[in-house]
Amino acid sequence: MKTWKNLALATALCGMAGAAHAQGAAPTPTVEISPTEVTRIYPLNPDGTVRESSPYVESLAVPPGYTTFYISGTNPQPITRAVGVLGDANYKPAVYGDIYQQTEAVLEMHKAMLAKYGLTFGDVIQAHVFMAPDPHANQGIRFADMNKVWLRYFGTKEQPNKPARSTFKVASLAGGGSLLEIEFVAVKKIDFSKKKK
Repeated sequence: MKTWKNLALATALCGMAGAAHAQGAAPTPTVEISPTEVTRIYPLNPDGTVRESSPYVESLAVPPGYTTFYISGTNPQPITRAVGVLGDANYKPAVYGDIYQQTEAVLEMHKAMLAKYGLTFGDVIQAHVFMAPDPHANQGIRFADMNKVWLRYFGTKEQPNKPARSTFKVASLAGGGSLLEIEFVAVKKIDFSKKKK
């Protein structure tokens, strides 16, 4: 009974909030948003200090004037390709390496892809990471190990920016032995008046 009362109360509060929003009443922001630069809101520790170890930001705000780039998901390439035909006695599957090697390989591929547009990891505002079961981790995902490599590219002294990020465990990925796939959204101010015609 108590659960239903709480649910009813929550429903009523949501209805009141929705009505207030419809009437134009908006909550007062508690975060200062820059009108000219990307604002990154970092997760906090219980004592209110910034959680430096977090591999991502809590949220971001992008002001007008930025061009958005949607970067497709990238899988690692095999270190050694498959030999023979699947099912044959002499067949050898492709080798992709462990999660450390695969994460580094994917991020290096993204680094080159971003560079084509004059972008760096500092311009990345959102990331989606898809991780497949790892046979070397009892079919679990090696999330912490992926983060160790991730933090060599994001949140460093040379490149302090971190994106908003979601990580998903999936049943499998295209590419056979791939353990992860990463896709990005990046933004950058571009002065098109200086572009060659």
